Amino acid sequence: MPERQRLTFSLDVDVCVVGAGLAGLTVALEAARRGASVAVLEGRHVGWNASGNQMGTVMPGFGLPLDDLIARVGLEDASELWALSQQGAAYVRAQATEELMPGIALSEGALQVSNVDVGERLIARLQMLGEDFDTEVEGWQIDRVREVLKTRRYFHGVYYPQAFQIDGRTYLQGLAALAKQAGVRIFEDTPVVSFDAAGIRKRIITPSARLRASHIVLAGNIHLGEPAQRLSDTLLPVWRFAAVTEPLGDRLAEAITFQGSVTDTDGIDQFRIVGGDRLMWSSPETTWAARPQRFAGAIARRIRTVFPVLGTVAIAETFGGAVGQTVHGMPQIGQLRQGLWVASGFGRQGLNTTAMAGQLIASGIVDGDARWKLFLPFELVWAGGGIGRIAGHGIGIWERQTAAVAGALARYREGAVARERVREARLAEANRLAGTRGPHSAGGEGSGG
Repeated sequence: MPERQRLTFSLDVDVCVVGAGLAGLTVALEAARRGASVAVLEGRHVGWNASGNQMGTVMPGFGLPLDDLIARVGLEDASELWALSQQGAAYVRAQATEELMPGIALSEGALQVSNVDVGERLIARLQMLGEDFDTEVEGWQIDRVREVLKTRRYFHGVYYPQAFQIDGRTYLQGLAALAKQAGVRIFEDTPVVSFDAAGIRKRIITPSARLRASHIVLAGNIHLGEPAQRLSDTLLPVWRFAAVTEPLGDRLAEAITFQGSVTDTDGIDQFRIVGGDRLMWSSPETTWAARPQRFAGAIARRIRTVFPVLGTVAIAETFGGAVGQTVHGMPQIGQLRQGLWVASGFGRQGLNTTAMAGQLIASGIVDGDARWKLFLPFELVWAGGGIGRIAGHGIGIWERQTAAVAGALARYREGAVARERVREARLAEANRLAGTRGPHSAGGEGSGG
């Protein structure tokens, strides 16, 4: 933000939002648009963590696989939740225009690719998304995927033509600007020391001022700290890192011609072209804090592994932030007690879910909208503390290694099939030639006798 203001005076508002990330700013903007007076308290600055360091891909869905979501809540509720995620994506598209947010750099389409050959599962997923979840999707066969991604690491794909990507930082700052225009007061460098959610009017204490509100929205991440320790303890902290390469020139087209975002179904890689001839690539993940610059070499090596034709690439910028992942794999959205709301747990959820959460909570506060109750099955669950971090780190390594082995086996099987076809073709050709020579040889011997 061009101006940073601390809260240094007492304030009385309808809604106090704690956390100036994507979800918190959306809550604030939508509540203000509905006529509420809103203050946002941010301990550092707008979008300083994960919200200011994301890839900008917007598509429907959640981090929890669709089959698991259905098993948890049933097909009807799963369909309603999916529809809400689509509305979240539509909300982002409505805000992310060049008129409202200059430089948003919107581009269309997202492709999910598989590291293994799963043609039958692909057909089943397409039918489910199209028939039960009213989502426009296309199934891409192996040849079509490899036509736009020049690598043998990927097989089938699911293409979402309505998905899109934006400049994530521009969107974040655009939300903050829209919120201020709507009357929201954003206070940075203003951590919450404590709050009392009892009674009709809640009390919030900061280092230099006090605030009263009818509603408190905890829209922070793992850094909410002691005032909301119970909530922070339900999140497994995961640091995700990404990089932008130096310009790659014409050689980029030799590897990638798809202009949308690409993710693999194992959640290992996510990448897209930015600025015409650069790659933005996200891959490494850890449950411990680290400097993004440490991962520049790992990302460059990963790019070369997936697209050998690119050779060695130079990294221009690295970035990353900590996200909070829930045990059940869904975001935490709703009312903890009368007037105390939560919008958290967006790790691996997608940018659309932050917009969805903001709309649901704002309409719940101002309009009495009860759709947030669809998230009641996904209660606050302790993430395991330090032991949970160690376990999460181990599970992440195991999942990546398992995916790598499965991918290697799939490519080996594909190669073996190709080699067998070549062998059979050579054998057939040899038999054909032998059959052609045989009769002539026999006739020659007869005439010579």
